[in-house]
Amino acid sequence: MKTVILIRHAKSSWCEAGCSDFERQLNHRGLADAPVMGQRLAARLYADNLKLDAFLCSTARRAMQTATLMAGELGFSADAIDRRDALYLASPAVMLETICMMPDDIETMVLLAHNPGITELAEMFGGRYFGNIPTCGVVMLGFPVERWLDVESPAELVDFDYPKRH
Repeated sequence: MKTVILIRHAKSSWCEAGCSDFERQLNHRGLADAPVMGQRLAARLYADNLKLDAFLCSTARRAMQTATLMAGELGFSADAIDRRDALYLASPAVMLETICMMPDDIETMVLLAHNPGITELAEMFGGRYFGNIPTCGVVMLGFPVERWLDVESPAELVDFDYPKRH
């Protein structure tokens, strides 16, 4: 069984004049939500007896901040986060290609990126309409395969969590 955890970056700021989209940082809500969602994901992984093997992340500032805050709660070294330029505003096809190229010894992975790609990929795999994965939303999907190359739709929707859910 392979597990993919899709995460949309936490809430970011639009306040900084002249700041590029790539350089936008988390706002106060995003800085608060990311560790909480990391704690909730850690509890879910523990309950399901899963260990996080890989954490892939867009190189956009807001995504990296989210990943670093969540990784700390997951017991995953921030230095081990796999930063990927290709995940910045990536299409579902690019994200799927990234997943399919993972080494098969990895069982559970996080892919943290942006909308609309995260929502579209979650809908494709999860077999349900999400409309819009909220910021810092987490979608956990299970695939009954041994090789990442064999990942395909539909997957088992294991969990869908987001900051305002509780």
